[in-house]
Amino acid sequence: MDENTKELLGKAQTIYSRLLDLFGLPEWREPLPAIDELISTILSQNTNDRNRDVAFYALRAKFPTWEAVRDANPDEVIDKIRPAGLANQKGPRIQKVLQQITEERGNLDLNFLKDYPAEDAHAWLTRFHGVGPKTAAIVLQFALEIPAFPVDTHVYRVSGRLGLRPEKMNADQAHPHLASLFDPNTYGPAHLNLIRLGREICLARKPKCEICPLKDLCNYYQSQR
Repeated sequence: MDENTKELLGKAQTIYSRLLDLFGLPEWREPLPAIDELISTILSQNTNDRNRDVAFYALRAKFPTWEAVRDANPDEVIDKIRPAGLANQKGPRIQKVLQQITEERGNLDLNFLKDYPAEDAHAWLTRFHGVGPKTAAIVLQFALEIPAFPVDTHVYRVSGRLGLRPEKMNADQAHPHLASLFDPNTYGPAHLNLIRLGREICLARKPKCEICPLKDLCNYYQSQR
């Protein structure tokens, strides 16, 4: 292991510890079955948590099962998920994923992925159109308890400013890179606390550097001085 890698590993651990001191040990919202989490996360793309939840529960209120969503009139699915935005894209995408999983597995139970190595489980999910690395990682980490490090827009921005990843590394590349820096047992809390840092302190336009506990570790802050 070279010195740069050792330094990054130490930096990641320090960041994890300080955010734990600041925010405490976060908990994911009530865990959903894996197929529910998959649909919820597809709905979450390019929208906020509130709109995602409104669309998700409207869909569940209209259709009693995911099999019913799979077989529904596409226009009815699109209508129910409009609050999440991009409904004309997400509706057909959700139905297609449900159809493909059924064709391959005979049902919509994703618990079989627990028997797969983490990389194989991730690869299985990302074969489906509309299921990218972040969506797959969320399903694995939070619904199936398979270690995975999701990188959303906040984690991507914060990790770049902190210097945890190369500046020009894209979000897809950041998933395995950041996963290599944190202990798999800490993926969930690290992910959630980095998101909270991004939402409350390390804002996109006007970061509140003066109250950030990571100033001394932050490449962005040092460059602004």
